[in-house]
Amino acid sequence: MLLSGIARIDPTFGLVPWVVMLPIIGLLLNLLIGKRLGEFWIGLIASLASGASFVISVLLMLALGRTPGPITVPFLDWITAPGFNLGWNFRVDTLSVTMMLVVSGVGTLIHIYATGYMHSDVRHNGEPSRYRRFFVFLNLFIADMMLLVSANNYLMLFVGWEGVGLCSYLLIGFWFEKGKDGLGNALAAKKAFIVNRIGDFGMLIAIFILFTTFGTLNFDGIFTKVQQNAPAFQGAILAVTLFMLLGVAGKSAQLPLYVWLPDAMAGPTPVSALIHAATMVTAGVYLIARSNALYTAAPAAQAAVTWVGALTALFAATIAVAQFDIKKVLAYSTISQLGFMVAAVGMGAITAGLFHLITHAFFKALLFLAAGSVILAMERGHETIEHAHADEGEEFDPQDMRAMGDLQKRLPWTFWTYLMGALALSGIAPLAGFFSKDEILAAASRNSPWIFVILILAAFLTAFYMGRQIFLVFFGQARSEAAANASESSSVVLIPLVILAVLSIIGGVLNLPGTSFLEKWIAQTVAVKPAPFIWSIAGASFALALIGLFMAWLVYGRRKPLAYPGEPDPLAHTLGEVYIGMQNKWWVDELYQTMFVRPYQSFSELLAQAVDLGVIDAIGNGLGRSIRWLANAWRRMENGFVRSYALTLLIGLVVILAYLMLK
Repeated sequence: MLLSGIARIDPTFGLVPWVVMLPIIGLLLNLLIGKRLGEFWIGLIASLASGASFVISVLLMLALGRTPGPITVPFLDWITAPGFNLGWNFRVDTLSVTMMLVVSGVGTLIHIYATGYMHSDVRHNGEPSRYRRFFVFLNLFIADMMLLVSANNYLMLFVGWEGVGLCSYLLIGFWFEKGKDGLGNALAAKKAFIVNRIGDFGMLIAIFILFTTFGTLNFDGIFTKVQQNAPAFQGAILAVTLFMLLGVAGKSAQLPLYVWLPDAMAGPTPVSALIHAATMVTAGVYLIARSNALYTAAPAAQAAVTWVGALTALFAATIAVAQFDIKKVLAYSTISQLGFMVAAVGMGAITAGLFHLITHAFFKALLFLAAGSVILAMERGHETIEHAHADEGEEFDPQDMRAMGDLQKRLPWTFWTYLMGALALSGIAPLAGFFSKDEILAAASRNSPWIFVILILAAFLTAFYMGRQIFLVFFGQARSEAAANASESSSVVLIPLVILAVLSIIGGVLNLPGTSFLEKWIAQTVAVKPAPFIWSIAGASFALALIGLFMAWLVYGRRKPLAYPGEPDPLAHTLGEVYIGMQNKWWVDELYQTMFVRPYQSFSELLAQAVDLGVIDAIGNGLGRSIRWLANAWRRMENGFVRSYALTLLIGLVVILAYLMLK
């Protein structure tokens, strides 16, 4: 490791490889000796590994305050060829450190929460031995994401990019034998993996074009050439940025590749929180922010990114309105909020996009973890009653909001923390989401009136579906015996909720109007557009959020509670066919099945019959039959009679003599 030059600048920067190495050490310890240590030590090792990575991220942030970056930290020689050298080097600047703090900080809280959650989950599913495996995968997820955000070149970033894709597959399918027909979770994991391969194809093509055009994959080398002579590379830059957008659509679940993220709910709740709040889905937003120099030189690509983000924000919000699975509502909410972030960075409002990324990590991790607390409470309530309960004839689903109700009395800590997360997501002042979301709306108002209208509608729907969720889950009457017998979670589950609730309340101080701390911090690395806070837009957005919550109360809070499981949603009568479309997720999965999956399967079966069986197998089988026929023919000559052998010799001799005479 060549760190002598770094040590002369500030020895703290030399610690950056440990943000990746410490989670790897944690997973190796659990992999090798965790089985002998027991659950307490497994969870402690994994949490300390992630927590130590967070501590180093804090030290790097302080070092940047003393010595502004960017700082490149050489670690290993990687790819060396004549005229080309690509090192395994780490990058420390305000953008990378911001992402390190979010990933490791929120990730550590999720690790702590998971120690309590998985203790119950593995027993509920009858597999206590999988506890260790879960934390091995969780540490690997943190390590890969930290590698992605600390990379100094696109190829190293791509290694982390693929790593988080692998971890999502492993963790979404953690209970691979569970789900519909014993295959549902495995299919969800496979779906996430395949859909992301489509996006990763775009990312790979972008990397190939970058290398062909610029002769390097280092960020500084590429960005410097673009800034010096962007018109000379205009076509290549446009192609790169559009192919990157395909990669972003996969990783950050944007149209049309968002379909894997709702199915990712098959994984345990800590996985949902980690994917949706701190790791994988934020990778696409980070990529565009990191590649801002390229997107600034390609206005058409910026417009494409903005429209994809805005349309995704509204589209996913409409689906969230009609879902009954507590985690599915949050999943579509994540897709929608990612749309806000993507639209922001597409408009060049990098600070607004990253600000919302940070605050969203706080309140969305809070909401998922609190939802997990609700699910655990429902499972505990279900386990305390006999199987022949009042919901007899219906399969019990601890995630169905129609089976909940009145939980605010039984789960007070979970309720209040969930409420803080929901209000922050809805954009209620002065919580964190109010400031970050309104900065995006302000940027949209200056960029395009159509984008602004789309995003403001999405913001209204966000408040409505979060109000709907609060009233269905925590108010009204208990609509199942499981809800009536639910009980509060343990302190190890609740402590991370309280911390995240506090962050969701005060997170707006990161970029308060008049201080703009985050904007000044990010501006040290990325050229950012000033994002003034427009109070009139903020006020209108706040009023719209209140209207959304009020309408949710009118529909779900004031009326008698839904009867479980038979009574339809009151919106179904009001909205009619529109509600059916939202409830069925606008049939996008069915459309993909019809347009792509089934034709591919039919084509595969045709190839299997016509080519595999009809040609390849036919050739192999034909050769086998020919050899067998030849063997049978020769076998008849070996009959054991001397007279037959003598006749054979005579015939051979005659043939030879005839040949010689004719010649």
